[in-house]
Amino acid sequence: MEIKLIYFDMPFWRAEVARLPLFLSNIKFEDFRITSDDNKYLKEHGRLKDGTIIPFRQLPVLVVDGQSIAQTGAIARICGKVSGMYPKDMLEAGQVDQIIDTVTDINVLINPSMRENDPVLKKQMRIELSRGPLSQYFGYLEELLNSNNSGWFVGEEMTIADIAVWSMLGWIAQGVLDDIPKDLSKSFKMLTDLYNNISSQSGVQDWKKMTYAYEESSTGEYNYHVPDRI
Repeated sequence: MEIKLIYFDMPFWRAEVARLPLFLSNIKFEDFRITSDDNKYLKEHGRLKDGTIIPFRQLPVLVVDGQSIAQTGAIARICGKVSGMYPKDMLEAGQVDQIIDTVTDINVLINPSMRENDPVLKKQMRIELSRGPLSQYFGYLEELLNSNNSGWFVGEEMTIADIAVWSMLGWIAQGVLDDIPKDLSKSFKMLTDLYNNISSQSGVQDWKKMTYAYEESSTGEYNYHVPDRI
């Protein structure tokens, strides 16, 4: 099976929910980043210059044995199935899906403030998000973790649902979203434990060292200050 993941820019959780499961399962894949010129071409033609189809003229796109699949959720589920991190049981698969879609909802909540140019309005939007919807969603996720009793969202092993939440928490914990506290998840013990558990696994550490610019510092953290622990 030949697998290629095509990206232009890579929001943190959207990239890792596809790429990290493949890496942890020792599945070979091509991590392909297009150029600005490539992006312009695909917008005009719906494909790359090598003929690879880009179904909705937007990225990311997963190519499996020459067949293109778009949309982050679809890509995550295929990579989850290939890596064994997506349940075969229908109800458990649905439980994973609801977490993936919730992380997408959180991303959608944050996006308007990222597009806001007025710094005063942006700050107010971020403060209201942190005190309201973001904290509420973190609480809902905490409840689901608590109800499973395994430390994972679904079943007894890590799934792409756990990786999606880990990646989203890492994005916030970087502190790059001004006026959204980077320690927002601190009061949610199970979410914090989930993040730290995934970060501590040797395969994840290897992935971070290979994927992100490693800073030789006393803290041992990575580019953009993505923390090993929160």
